[in-house]
Amino acid sequence: MSRYPSTLAPNTTLTKAQKSRARREPSGVFTQFQPAQIQQFKEAFQMIDHNKDGWVGESDLKEIFGSLGITPSREMLNELLSSRPGESVGGEKGVNFTMFLTMMSERLFEFDTEHELVEAFACFDENDSGLVKVDEMRRWLSDVGDRMDEREMDRLLKGPYTDRQGNFNYREWVKVLRVNEEE
Repeated sequence: MSRYPSTLAPNTTLTKAQKSRARREPSGVFTQFQPAQIQQFKEAFQMIDHNKDGWVGESDLKEIFGSLGITPSREMLNELLSSRPGESVGGEKGVNFTMFLTMMSERLFEFDTEHELVEAFACFDENDSGLVKVDEMRRWLSDVGDRMDEREMDRLLKGPYTDRQGNFNYREWVKVLRVNEEE
């Protein structure tokens, strides 16, 4: 006799009531995020899902890459579509919202915590103001450790988190980067 319920055993046929209940119960991935975070992910998913069918497929990926000025190769599309969680049924390729949320949770939990990121930037913040000089950051990012090229530094340091005086607001950047604040 198994210590697991019979519904977890392989090759078990479920009753109609059990199937219905399984469809109504939320996926465990939804418990990892706050409702506001799930809403942000939902909005991102809907932006990618151009044909609004609830699945991100090859045509959706081509459309989103095209809007970014990127022409994806067939291999790149196949790799993205085959890296999804769950079983592939009948050779279908695509990602629904639950799969998308699972993929995002896997990636987010690989990042450093907010505290660690702020602490790393604070080494360059002599006044504890939450700002670091862009010129100083560029020097360190190009000369030490995993060196970044100009394009990578521009993507990081140009934009809404850099003011006109050449200061990078790392605390605000980290807040936006870290969607999940579990600490």
